[in-house]
Amino acid sequence: MRCRAPRRGRRAVTAPAPWQDGQVDTDNTDDHPAPRSSRPQEHHSSPFVELERQTWARLASEMAQPFDQDDVERLRGLGDALSLKEVAEVYLPLSRLLSIRVEAAASLRRATDEFLGEHTRRTPFVIGVAGSVAVGKSTTARVLKEMLRRWPNTPRVQLITTDGFLYPNAVLQERGLMTRKGFPESYDRRALLRFVSEVKSGTEEVTAPVYSHFSYDIVPDRVEVVRRPDVLIVEGLNVLAPPRVRADGTTGLSVSDFFDFSVYVDARSDWIRGWYLSRFRDLRKGAFTDPRSYFHRYAQIPEEEAMAIAENLWDTINGPNLQQNVLPTRGRAGLVLTKNRDHQVSRVLLRKV
Repeated sequence: MRCRAPRRGRRAVTAPAPWQDGQVDTDNTDDHPAPRSSRPQEHHSSPFVELERQTWARLASEMAQPFDQDDVERLRGLGDALSLKEVAEVYLPLSRLLSIRVEAAASLRRATDEFLGEHTRRTPFVIGVAGSVAVGKSTTARVLKEMLRRWPNTPRVQLITTDGFLYPNAVLQERGLMTRKGFPESYDRRALLRFVSEVKSGTEEVTAPVYSHFSYDIVPDRVEVVRRPDVLIVEGLNVLAPPRVRADGTTGLSVSDFFDFSVYVDARSDWIRGWYLSRFRDLRKGAFTDPRSYFHRYAQIPEEEAMAIAENLWDTINGPNLQQNVLPTRGRAGLVLTKNRDHQVSRVLLRKV
C-alpha cells in the first residue's frame, strides 16, 4: 500500500524516533524554533504523524466551543495555562478524535459478534493519560472527561487517578519507600491491574481507593465506584509503563494492555521543573497554610528555605522518576501533546493507524 506524503503542516517525526527508548526530541525545542519543512524526510520512518498546533486546530474549525470561562476556571490546574483558546484549538479536536475511536470500537465489537454468532456486552472505552508531575496531565484528564461527556455517544464518563493505588504512608514508611513515592514500587500494581482488568471485563461495579493530596495519604474507608461508564479515563505517572519482567524472565500484563487509547503530556524537563517550583510556591501561600495540611510546615518557614526544599524534592525524587520511569514510556502513547515554555500545547504527535 502506498502512503501519501503528509499535507502541509504535518510531517513524519525525525530522529530520535519516539519508539526508540521512548524518546521524542522535545528537549531541543524553544519558543522560536527554526522553520520546518512540510515534507517528510524519506530516509526516516515513523509510526507517528506530527501536526503543528495550527494544523491540528483546523480539524475543529467548524465545531462549536462547548466550554465557557467558568468551565475553564473550574478545570484548570494550579499553574496551568488552560484557556478557552486552548480548549478550542487542542482539546476540541482531540475529543472528536476520541469520539471517533469510541464509535469505531463499537462497530468492531458488533462486527466481531456477527462473525462469532454471539452477543457480547459493551465494555468501557479506557483512555490512559500519562506525564510528569506538574506537566498538566490532571488538567488534560479533567478537560477530556468534560468534553467527552458532551458527545452524544459518550454521556457517561468517569475519571480515576492512580494516586489511589499508592500504598498508604504507613506501608511506605515500613518499607522505606516514603522518599520513593510516585516511583513504580510505591504503587500496589497488582490492585491497579486488577481494577482495570475488571473494568475492561465489563464488571458492573468496580471500586478504587481514594487519595488525598491534602493529607498526602490514602483516605481510609473511602472508595470511588466505577459503574460501567461509556468511557473511563485513567490518569497517572506510570500508566504507560511496560510489564515487569519476572524472576524467571517472563513478563505478565501491564495496565496499558487494557487501554483503548492513551495520551502523554510532554514538555522539556527543565520547563517542568520550573512549573513544579512555581506551583510549590503558590501552594505554600495557599493550601499549605491550612494547619491540617501535610505540608503545613513549608508555609511556616522562610520562603528561601522552603524553595530550597522544593528544589531538593524535584532533584532527588520527581526529576529522577521522570527520567527513569515516566519519560521512557512516552513512545508507547497513542498521542503526545507537546507543550512550550508557556505551558501551552504547541504540537501533536499522533500514532498512525
